[in-house]
Amino acid sequence: MKRVLPILAATALLATAIIPSATTASGISGLEGDEIEMSFSLLTSEFYKKVDQQVALDGARAELADYLEHSGVKPAKVPALRASEDPSLNAKNLEREVSLLNGLYGPRVGGSRELTYAAIAGLMSSVKDKYTTFLSPKEYAQLNEGLDGGNFSGVGISIQVDEKTKLLLVNEVIPDGPAEHAGLQAGDTITLIDGKSTKGLTTDQDAKLLRGDKGTIVKLTIVRDGTELPEIAVTRDMIHQPSVYSKLLDGGIGYARLTVFGQNTADELTQALTKLQAQGAKAYILDLRDNGGGYLNSAIDVSSKFISSGPIVSVESRGGNDTQYDAENTAIPPKPLAVLVNKYTASASEITSGAIQDDGVGALIGEKTYGKGVVQTIHPLPDGSAVKITSARYLTPRGRDINLVGIQPDIVSIEPRTAKLGDPLTDPQLQSAVTYLEGKIASAGT
Repeated sequence: MKRVLPILAATALLATAIIPSATTASGISGLEGDEIEMSFSLLTSEFYKKVDQQVALDGARAELADYLEHSGVKPAKVPALRASEDPSLNAKNLEREVSLLNGLYGPRVGGSRELTYAAIAGLMSSVKDKYTTFLSPKEYAQLNEGLDGGNFSGVGISIQVDEKTKLLLVNEVIPDGPAEHAGLQAGDTITLIDGKSTKGLTTDQDAKLLRGDKGTIVKLTIVRDGTELPEIAVTRDMIHQPSVYSKLLDGGIGYARLTVFGQNTADELTQALTKLQAQGAKAYILDLRDNGGGYLNSAIDVSSKFISSGPIVSVESRGGNDTQYDAENTAIPPKPLAVLVNKYTASASEITSGAIQDDGVGALIGEKTYGKGVVQTIHPLPDGSAVKITSARYLTPRGRDINLVGIQPDIVSIEPRTAKLGDPLTDPQLQSAVTYLEGKIASAGT
């Protein structure tokens, strides 16, 4: 079995050590010059297709001109750059251009840092690949938090606004969190937070009311099944947002919903499956709807819970180099399996979906998936920003290229706009999975 580095299927994390040069062209810092040179080198060497260096320089120049104009410099005079056959020389010329523009316009447009970002963003956009982008420090931090979970002080629930009532609805309750200890349940409607109505508020506004310092108390008024309950006091605590939510449905069907393929997802799924097994699960539903992907390693690890041996995915990098990654020999005892997918099931989610479908260990139920069959690698830059570059494409175990095509489910079930994912009463796709598994359980006589 070949083991992959922590590359993302939706995005990727690849640590890169950089020592800033001591000198650079006048007008920008050595750090900024290094970031431009590194970004140019990474794009031209790692993008999964050959990059025209003139096109790359033209992209940077266009983005610089656009940034200057939006900053009030009209007309923006950005000299044209002519590419040579030497990538390092081209990067140096771009560095000098940014330095020149900073000397002319820097104080008026935010300084050399913003001009450097514009140049790098232009390099990335020049290849016309929507997944190859520049990430500011804030965007990069948000990406990592989204994949690996953020820590915050709150009550421990995921929320949404009910479309009909415009009140706050509890989607899920984080296991062993303050809300669960206080008795909140998924499906509860929160009408008041510390006496303030949630009607008409956005989820961001609701979240601000729910969050607060650890140890403080928030009082909630709950409506459950049409009945208003006595006010509930919840003591806020530190919360780590999980990526796996699980529960045992009627009929002994274990349900696990994955929100992302993060660093801890496989471990969280293992814990969830162990708990469901102990509760007597006879079959499983893996819900990958609205899951936009994550780490490739995570997709391999998750797939390996259901596939005992053989290939999970093949990754084809620049030059046609193909690497096959096999199951990790960590599969649970085989039981009937349904995987829920929809049009937002993408990237790492499609790797797992495709592997399960190709291997025949489970049935895909729902709607055709998104169709993202390329892999990105993220390279952090010294100041906390990063570049995300499409570095490969992937194929399912049977050699299917699903990019821009998606994966067709085995059983088609349409998701209505009113569905509450994970609720068998309002989620017809989930009900389709339950019906399918009930048949499998009955035929197996378990």
